[in-house]
Amino acid sequence: MSLDRTGHHTAQGEAEPVSFGVRRSQLRVRTLVTLRWLVIAGEVLLLLVMGLGLGFQAPYPLCFAVIGAGAWINLLTGVASPGQRVFGDMEATGQLAVDLLQIGALLYLTGGTANPFILLLIAPVTLAAATLPARPVTALGVLAGALSVALAFFSLPLPDAPGREYVIPESYRIGAAIANMAGIALIAGYVRQAAEESARMALALDMTQAVLAREQRLSALGALAAAAAHELGTPLATISIVSKEMAREATTPQVKEDAELLIAQAERCREILKRLSETPETASDEVHERMSLRQLVQEVIEPHAGVKDVRVEAIVTGAPGVKTPDVWRLPEITHAMTSFVENAVDFAAAEVLVSARFDADSVSIEVRDDGPGFAPEILAKLGEPYVTSRPGVEGGRTGHIGMGLGFFISKTLLERTGAVVTFQNGRPRGAVVSARWPRSRIEVGAG
Repeated sequence: MSLDRTGHHTAQGEAEPVSFGVRRSQLRVRTLVTLRWLVIAGEVLLLLVMGLGLGFQAPYPLCFAVIGAGAWINLLTGVASPGQRVFGDMEATGQLAVDLLQIGALLYLTGGTANPFILLLIAPVTLAAATLPARPVTALGVLAGALSVALAFFSLPLPDAPGREYVIPESYRIGAAIANMAGIALIAGYVRQAAEESARMALALDMTQAVLAREQRLSALGALAAAAAHELGTPLATISIVSKEMAREATTPQVKEDAELLIAQAERCREILKRLSETPETASDEVHERMSLRQLVQEVIEPHAGVKDVRVEAIVTGAPGVKTPDVWRLPEITHAMTSFVENAVDFAAAEVLVSARFDADSVSIEVRDDGPGFAPEILAKLGEPYVTSRPGVEGGRTGHIGMGLGFFISKTLLERTGAVVTFQNGRPRGAVVSARWPRSRIEVGAG
């Protein structure tokens, strides 16, 4: 995995990135049917209050016919499809367009834009903004705007009580149409932005969990290999000793040859186990889960130490008289800091320095390169998912086009371990990424 200078996450062999906005319909049949029943119930209640409670005059038979048609369509929709089914884009657009036309017809019968319930036209477009791609949302917004304009000029009179007559100026009706269109655009825009951000954050957190799970599996595999090396060492030593005794006391050349073969194979097994346990000097799980601060920074830079044209170095410094801490081997820290180092190597001119510092209260690790640094427009957004950028950043060695998740994942993983992560540009140039922990959060034996 690598991260580009704009916070993008890439990997070798990774497919071309895609846009992670709201790409397809997310509108379920049950959701639409339920919302429609609520709207229909509200329309019926409103007409009953107008007719029976307030005595307003209106073409009630036609109004109830329009409501009945909407109820029949909704009943057919609910019966024809399972409630969990998700509408296709075109189907969802058609369903919401029917809702707009039903509301528009009812408004035509009850005063058009002079009716304050013209705001109901906003509801289907808002639902579309939360669940559909951009093109259907735009189409439904245009339809709702067209209905608003049409209802400003063509409608039956606003219902009124007997003996009262209201004259609604045309300027008011036009103003109400314009206000309704502005409300449609504004509310739909807000809802769509919130829906996209929510979808992006959910996917980014899912990927963070996947990365963490992978790192934990790798860590567990390392511990298992170390434990196996430790446990198998004793029986292999016994086999080797017995085999040597058999070779010395062999009564025939064939027996001696077999014993020497056992000795050679036992030695080979010991060499294999030695390689497995090179990282943890002893094989117990408790010891494998801890490491010195120097071991941590060396492990972070090791995958990048042989990069051509870039020198990667690590240093550890501490306050005078303060003991160097041993820290827990946390896969979150290893993965995140390795990713930051990889990003620094990608953009460094000649050098990347990883420095670990400690004092009596805290431990910090800083990754600094001598490259072009973070772009000003990107620096303030680093750590957010899906920071957008142009393809291929000037100064990058790989030219990867990222998905905007790398810095978010790494920052999130570090914060879960108690770190405070900061991004800044160095002086006179270069980028600096640092993470700082209270010693009590990562030091072995602290607290």
